[in-house]
Amino acid sequence: MRFVIVTVIALGLGGLLFWGLFKEDTARQSALVDKPAPMFDIPTLKPYQAQYGERIKLEDFIGKSPVVVNFWASWCPPCRVEAPMLEATWKEYQDRLQFIGVDFQDPEQAALDFIAEFGLSFPSGADPQGRIGIDFGTYGLPETFFIDLKGNVLARHVGAINATQLRQHLDDLLAQTGPTASVQP
Repeated sequence: MRFVIVTVIALGLGGLLFWGLFKEDTARQSALVDKPAPMFDIPTLKPYQAQYGERIKLEDFIGKSPVVVNFWASWCPPCRVEAPMLEATWKEYQDRLQFIGVDFQDPEQAALDFIAEFGLSFPSGADPQGRIGIDFGTYGLPETFFIDLKGNVLARHVGAINATQLRQHLDDLLAQTGPTASVQP
């Protein structure tokens, strides 16, 4: 009888472990949700310097527009999947919010090649040592953070984000700016 009880418990725990490893949980909670986003000041990658200056400072955007911070790298396959959709969304909504890319632990030329390959027009800065990623609590790429006008993290998305997920987060984010702001499909 003891063997049966131990076996049932072991199978139950094993099942929970298996389920936890393979369930899709892209909207993982972050200790930052509903708290101020870590401010950062990073070197702007060359294609964006004429428009955004030598440095991208998150604090420069707080209070002016909601901000979407996307951590990416050229060596990250899911980053390649989401890049075209992020660019299309940025072009559509750049008058209502700001996207900022944070290139995570990438050689500069690889980052520049990635930007050129996908025609990314939203600004990106370099985080070669991954310090900004550590401040945000990232543990995989890509990760996207949605920051409201007050500088608080509204949501975090882990993994490649799809258009439906992005629009839902943007609806929530833009709803924070006033009653007329919303993302239309």
